[in-house]
Amino acid sequence: MTATTIASWMLGPLLGILIFLFIFRIVLTWYPQADSSKFPFSLIMLPTEPFLIPLRKLVPPFGGVDITPIIWVGIFSFLREILLGQQGLLTMMNYTP
Repeated sequence: MTATTIASWMLGPLLGILIFLFIFRIVLTWYPQADSSKFPFSLIMLPTEPFLIPLRKLVPPFGGVDITPIIWVGIFSFLREILLGQQGLLTMMNYTP
C-alpha cells in the first residue's frame, strides 16, 4: 500500500464530509430561528466556523446574504475532483497499467 493510496482513502471521506457539512450549513441559514449552540446544530457549526471566519473578512455579505459557505463548497468540490476524480492527481498516481 502506497502513501498515495492512503492519502486517497483519507482525503476522499474527509472532503466529502466537509462538503456535506457546508451544504447543511447553507440549508441552516434558511432557518435563522435554529439555535446554533444546541446539540444537532453545533455538530455542523463547530467544524465549519474556522473555515468561514477568515473568508468572511475577505468576502462581505452579498445583498445581506453570507455566501462564504457556498465558496467553500466550491473549493472543496474542486479539490476533490482535482485530487480524487476520475483523472485526478492521486488517482493517476495510483494507476498501474
